[in-house]
Amino acid sequence: MNRLFEYNWQVRDEWFTLSRQLPQEELLKERVGGLGFILKTLFHVVDAEYSWIQALRGVTVADPDFEQYRSLESVVVLSSDYRKDVKLYIDEWTPDQERNEVTIEWRKGQVYTCGEVLRHVLAHEIHHMGQLSVWARDMGISPPSAD
Repeated sequence: MNRLFEYNWQVRDEWFTLSRQLPQEELLKERVGGLGFILKTLFHVVDAEYSWIQALRGVTVADPDFEQYRSLESVVVLSSDYRKDVKLYIDEWTPDQERNEVTIEWRKGQVYTCGEVLRHVLAHEIHHMGQLSVWARDMGISPPSAD
């Protein structure tokens, strides 16, 4: 599991690097699909990963307000801060936890296994990186490699 999260973080960091080259207007420009613009998509990926991992820990967290993170650097800092906690959980993960059940409050009390949640978190980020890739290509920019 560690390697897959580390891979996602590497790709996310490459998106942060690429995004630093874009003017703020491009990061906030309304686009078709997904969350509508680049910066909010990056913010959402960071927030969702943290929220799901905290749910696995049995901790309810308040969603941060995007309006307080309308700069790329603030999202980068949030990602770094949240990643530390996520990494602690992932580093302690054992295969014995795979079938442990967890209730996700914001999913109307739905029950998942911990393994299902981790795979969802990984796929969720990959999905949104794909959306960012489409938008980058629309701007004539080569996106970070998913290879």
